[in-house]
Amino acid sequence: MAATIEFALCSHAGLVRPLNEDAIGLDPELGLAVLADGLGGYNAGEVASTMAVSSLLTQLTDDLAAARATGVELDVARALSQRLVEMNATIFRAATSSSAYEGMATTIVVVWLIEGRLWVAHTGDSRAYRFRDGVLEQLTRDHSFSQELLDAGMVTEEEARLLPAKNLVTRALGAAADVEPEVHEYPVQPNDWLMLCSDGLTEMVSHAEIGAALFAALPDSQRAAQRLVDLANAAGGRDNTSIVIVRALPGGVLAGTNGAS
Repeated sequence: MAATIEFALCSHAGLVRPLNEDAIGLDPELGLAVLADGLGGYNAGEVASTMAVSSLLTQLTDDLAAARATGVELDVARALSQRLVEMNATIFRAATSSSAYEGMATTIVVVWLIEGRLWVAHTGDSRAYRFRDGVLEQLTRDHSFSQELLDAGMVTEEEARLLPAKNLVTRALGAAADVEPEVHEYPVQPNDWLMLCSDGLTEMVSHAEIGAALFAALPDSQRAAQRLVDLANAAGGRDNTSIVIVRALPGGVLAGTNGAS
């Protein structure tokens, strides 16, 4: 059963970094989108992010196909968590077995529209947002040093943006032998826009500016994605910037677990 969605993708290396170590991927029929921001030495971040996105798309597709074949309802939260934990182990082994990949890791954020619900899984500071009725809401909470200081009330949001270690992530795939992904479920409505982004956007463009750009681009999600990348570059483009926008369309069904139409 095909998910009834529209989608837009846009990625740019920015104006400072020589390589784009972000990776993005989408399966429109399953309502599944993945974004990763690679970390590590030269080229290694690109390897980690690409590995994570391609593997997760394949593995989660296989999980859903297996559930449909047996008629057993897929435990989406368990599947997402298990696959991220397995991917963490794969990247960690690669990083510790080759000097070329030493220290490589990647953030990850996954959104899955399935059975009329939205599932979001992530590690790191790549984010998922929901844009509904002109209001932008951040669904993920950064796994980062600056976010921990914010949560503890030790710094303000403006101070957190200026911290020298603001980009230090506290969870990432491959950074340690074990990882604890965050997985959450949300209701979804027709015409919701779901946006995944790397921190190349959020470090350069404010929450209010992101919301205004999305609103101004309605109903053209590709125009919105390109506009956000352009805003990040206009503000200095200090990092790679990647955007995935998924819109749930009215009058259709989202991917199910039993293959019925």
